[in-house]
Amino acid sequence: MPNVLSVFSGGGGIDCGFKKAGFDICFSTDFWQPACDTLEKNKVGKLVVCDDIRNIDYDASLAQIGMKKSDIDVLVGGPPCPAYSKSRFYRTEKKRALEDENSFTLYEYFRALDEIRPKVFFFENVFGFVYKPHKAAFDLLTSKAEEYGYELTYKVVNTADYGVPQTRERFICVGVRKDFAGKFVFPEETHYNPEKTSEEEIGNKKPWVTCGEAIGDLDYPLPEDEEMQAGSKHKDLLKLVPPGDNYLYFTAERGYPEPIFKWRSRYWSFLLKLSPERPSWTIQASFSNNMGPFHWTNRFLRINEIKRIQTFDDDYELCGDFRDQWRQVGNAVPVKMANIVAEEIVKQYFKED
Repeated sequence: MPNVLSVFSGGGGIDCGFKKAGFDICFSTDFWQPACDTLEKNKVGKLVVCDDIRNIDYDASLAQIGMKKSDIDVLVGGPPCPAYSKSRFYRTEKKRALEDENSFTLYEYFRALDEIRPKVFFFENVFGFVYKPHKAAFDLLTSKAEEYGYELTYKVVNTADYGVPQTRERFICVGVRKDFAGKFVFPEETHYNPEKTSEEEIGNKKPWVTCGEAIGDLDYPLPEDEEMQAGSKHKDLLKLVPPGDNYLYFTAERGYPEPIFKWRSRYWSFLLKLSPERPSWTIQASFSNNMGPFHWTNRFLRINEIKRIQTFDDDYELCGDFRDQWRQVGNAVPVKMANIVAEEIVKQYFKED
C-alpha cells in the first residue's frame, strides 16, 4: 500500500483516517510529548519522532526504518493554525498569518514537501486560511505548489456534510505532482442539513448525523456529582439555556424579559449547549469552564464523547492528563473526514488494477 509521512501529527486524526483507507503510516512527528505518546501507544505507524519540526532530518529518520524519502508516496499534515483562526480577528494584540511568530510551521511543511516530493500531499487548516487577511499565506501555498510542480485542488468543507456529527469547517487542499497524475477531485457530500435543504436538493444524501445518534448511548453522572460544574459562575444560567442555544438566549434581541448579555458581546461558544437533534458545534482545543459546547444535560462533555464527535474509535487510547487528552482531540482532523479524502486518493491514484 502507499506510504505516508505525517508532520504535525498531533493525536493522530489524519494518520488514523489514512490508515483506515489502507495507507502505511511510516513516519509521524510532533513536538508535544503527550501526542507522540498517543501515537506510540496506539501503534498508528512505524516510527514516531518527538521533536521541533525544524530539527527533523527526514533522511536520518526514515533510515531508522530502512526507508528513503523516495519511498514516500503521500505527505500529510496540518500546520498549527492559531494565526489563521477566527479568534485572531478579535485578538488584535496577536499578529496574523505569516506575521505570526509560529509562521515557521507553514514553511516547515513546504520544506518537507520540497525534500520528499511525494506523489500526493494532503494539507489541512482552519477555514480562515482562505480569508483575505491571510492571502499571503494562501498565496505562499499556491506558489510553492507551482514551484515544486503540483496541481492543487482545495475546498472549505463542513465535516457534517460528510457524516461527521460536528459542523466543523476546515480548509483541505490536495496537491498532485504533475508528472504523476491529474488533478484531484473532491468526493461529493453525503449528508445534508435538514433545516436548510429542499427535497429537490437531497438526492441520495442522508440527514446530518446528530449528537443524539453519536453520543446518546453514553451515560455519565450529572454535574452535581462534580466539584467543578459546567458554566462556572454562570452554571445556573446554563441550566436555563435550551438545548442548541447559547448566551444569546439571554439578550433583548431574543426577547428575554430582563436581558443579561448584550447581543454578540461574547464568543459564540459561551454557554453553548448541544442539542441531541443536530450535530455538535466545533470541539475546541482548550477545555473551558464556561465555553461549550456542553452536554444538553448541563454538564461537561467527557473525553469519550468528544472522541465520538471527532470520530475516533472508542478504543483509541489518549495519553496525558485530562486537558492533554482534550487538546489532542480538539486539535485533530475528524478521523472520518480524513478517511473519506484518503479513500478518494486511493481510488483516483493508487487503486490496483
